[in-house]
Amino acid sequence: MNKSIVFKSLNKIGIALTALTAIGFATTNSASAATVTTLLQDDFNSENNGVGTLNYYDFSYWKVASGSVDLIGNGFFDFLPGNGLYVDMDGTTDKAGTLQSKTPFNFQAGDTVNLSFQLAGNQRYDTSDSVIVSLGDLFSETFLLPGSQGFTNFTRSFTVANATNATLDFKGIGGDDVGLLLDNVTLTKSVPEPGLIMGLLAFGATSLRKRKQQQSAINA
Repeated sequence: MNKSIVFKSLNKIGIALTALTAIGFATTNSASAATVTTLLQDDFNSENNGVGTLNYYDFSYWKVASGSVDLIGNGFFDFLPGNGLYVDMDGTTDKAGTLQSKTPFNFQAGDTVNLSFQLAGNQRYDTSDSVIVSLGDLFSETFLLPGSQGFTNFTRSFTVANATNATLDFKGIGGDDVGLLLDNVTLTKSVPEPGLIMGLLAFGATSLRKRKQQQSAINA
């Protein structure tokens, strides 16, 4: 068989392997090649000097956009001891509250958003309560829990399609002074490093240049 034909076949295989190697590199390093920014992290334990109170409005990172919420725990209406302070989403005004982040967060297309929080049932009555969790137009979901359910971890992750600003909201549903309990909220975003893409392009260009040089040497 003509050595030129053999080399062309091997060259095509080499190009394919180069592409696969680059893809594998990107997959393996995508997580480490992203900048993770913590936008909000709150366990409520530092609120009100660590003391629970009814109808609390002076949160560090939140405003009570509607209704009312109770800051409980640490021995004050402490239905789930050992969790520090947490929030009863239906305060003591016969109107459930909405916690809204004081700061609107900026997101760009391609950002990966990770949201985690804990919810528990009201711990007083054998009834279910609900909270609507939303991040502007990016995310909205209703969580319904029975009264006896303990603190449960919830995690949601998604990629932003279009640039936007958004506040994080927890909206209690109801008005009987008994609601879901909220704790340990964390919101982060991951932004891909531009250097990863440039590195892959440089890697591919260098590999292909070397193969062309090898082909020229053989044909000579």
